[in-house]
Amino acid sequence: MSDPAHRPWKKGFEIELMAPRGLSRRDLADRIAERAGGRVRTVFYPQSEPSLVPGMPVFENLVLGFEVVGSAGERVALCVDDLTLRDGLNPRAAPLPGWMRILSDDARLLALVAEHCDPDADLADILAPVAALFGTEPEYTEGGITKIVDRAARSIAMAAPLPGERERPCEIITRPYEDDPEAKLTALLADASALGFTVPREAAVHIHFDAAPLCDAAILSRLVETLHRHGAYLRDLVGTNPACVRLGPIADELVERVRSEAFLDADWDKARTMLAETKPTKYADFNLLNIAHALPDKHTFEARIFPGSMDVADIMRNARLLEAVLVRAIGGDGARDDTDLIASLDLSSTDRAFWTARMIKG
Repeated sequence: MSDPAHRPWKKGFEIELMAPRGLSRRDLADRIAERAGGRVRTVFYPQSEPSLVPGMPVFENLVLGFEVVGSAGERVALCVDDLTLRDGLNPRAAPLPGWMRILSDDARLLALVAEHCDPDADLADILAPVAALFGTEPEYTEGGITKIVDRAARSIAMAAPLPGERERPCEIITRPYEDDPEAKLTALLADASALGFTVPREAAVHIHFDAAPLCDAAILSRLVETLHRHGAYLRDLVGTNPACVRLGPIADELVERVRSEAFLDADWDKARTMLAETKPTKYADFNLLNIAHALPDKHTFEARIFPGSMDVADIMRNARLLEAVLVRAIGGDGARDDTDLIASLDLSSTDRAFWTARMIKG
């Protein structure tokens, strides 16, 4: 098979890093902005974490993120927390001034907070606009916590200082790149390296591919079939980090749904609805949630199996591997019973040699 023509797929990257003690993700955002001639603005960023409270499976969070905006208004990078990054942090460290998070048991209430509140406001004042919507005033409790309730004293949200060195984890989220992102990623990671950022023990690199070319029932069915059949092999091939959490195979119910005649015969709107009915989760090796719900700001297929890295060559090689899997599904070859997945992919001779050697070594 000859080297394929260069057909870049629109894609964005999420790269998990850790700041050295004494620095924070804000420091990285500032450095990127200085290099890029941009500015930094504080934003809210949603996160969820498991809860030990009975009847409440997760706590929903808004954490402070720092978006670097270029001179033309484009996103250069977004630096946010990732609650799965914990190793090496001092859980007893006191909160730094100005660092906080907002919690609720309902993500819809946090969406209201994000819409009406100012992430640059002080902890004591940050929830006041939402309290006013409910006709109440913020309440203050020990530990510097600000709480708001409705008129029936039902909890809406609370803002709390951010302890435990939670300012140090940094997930760099890029904008979707239309062209070759290698130079842009190299510059971002050079900024991080210059400040002493490192790859944490639990780290991963997530790659979001534009979902538009996949919006066809037959294409998506072939893609899911390939990932179901070869998922464990792909994890071994790329060296998925065993310390990563929130991973797992595509659910059997989803696989069976996309195999069904009803799904394969459906137009895309109906097929997408059928896909959404299987309730795909973000927290899997391959995230189909965004495409199932056609999220306007994140209409993507996300691959989450790649290990943490600051090596741009490795990150780009992994991206090309998954892109070849996507191209294979579009080309109609995704349902073949291949015993050698790499041989069936349209890869450059260099990439094919690398992955073949990796297979033999493994």
